Amino acid sequence: MDRHALVLANPHSRSGGAGVDAAVVELHKAGINVLRPAWREGEPLATTIRRHRDRIDLVVIAGGDGSLNAAAPALIDSNLPLGILPGGTANDLARTLGLPLDMIGAARVIAAGRTKVIDVGEVNGKPFFNVASLGMSANLADRLSRETKRRWGRLAYALTATEVLIEARRFGAVIRSDDGEEIAVRSLQIAVGNGRHYGGGMIVEETAEIDDGRLDLYSLEFEDVWKLPFMALAFRQGRHGLRDEVRTMSGAEFEIRTRRPMPVNADGEIVTETPAVFSVRPGAITVFVP
Repeated sequence: MDRHALVLANPHSRSGGAGVDAAVVELHKAGINVLRPAWREGEPLATTIRRHRDRIDLVVIAGGDGSLNAAAPALIDSNLPLGILPGGTANDLARTLGLPLDMIGAARVIAAGRTKVIDVGEVNGKPFFNVASLGMSANLADRLSRETKRRWGRLAYALTATEVLIEARRFGAVIRSDDGEEIAVRSLQIAVGNGRHYGGGMIVEETAEIDDGRLDLYSLEFEDVWKLPFMALAFRQGRHGLRDEVRTMSGAEFEIRTRRPMPVNADGEIVTETPAVFSVRPGAITVFVP
């Protein structure tokens, strides 16, 4: 039976849609009929998906983690499987799923038809695939403009992260876990991970997986900010929790309260503010995987 795919390419992602035509050729070769509507400036991706849901069997997003995040609400309520053509700066969900980072390779994965059911995190009802956080990473997300990311790519992250690091100060927060325990902390950053990769290839926790039904939290409680750059390898390996200055927790739900509202970043976009409740929806979305 023929399959019908809705292909949405974000013209504002760093790829700017480059490579999508070649990916569509691969889908056609596999007998997949492609519906590729013109991009409606200002229309949310979730709205576009819902508009076409009755005519399609799968959704293909060409873009980065922000585009995938924007599509998530419609993917959850439509039960349509998701194909990913990595076209962003970090492509962390693609890394977590082990996808090829070139569009043709990723299109072949979709054509092959193998799927996997994954969890989705939520913060104050807003979905996220990778990580939601407050503190330094939210400041980074707030400062990184769309144009900066398109022009400079991963270098933009490095330059802006350096600025954020220089200005970083600890903030007070109360973390409540799903067993009711409350812990007061002084932190530079609190991150709650649903998937495995975030921030361009860092690992939220050594054993984290996107289908394990749990969230992994860490809190950076360094008094000396200058120590953070020396943690780079540990973050790449997901072993930062071995340090005394890094608090780690695991569970199905967390609540974080701060004295004043603080912005919360999810998959690279500011989506809400504290107080924030983080939860997990096991098996919420089906994705194509190698």
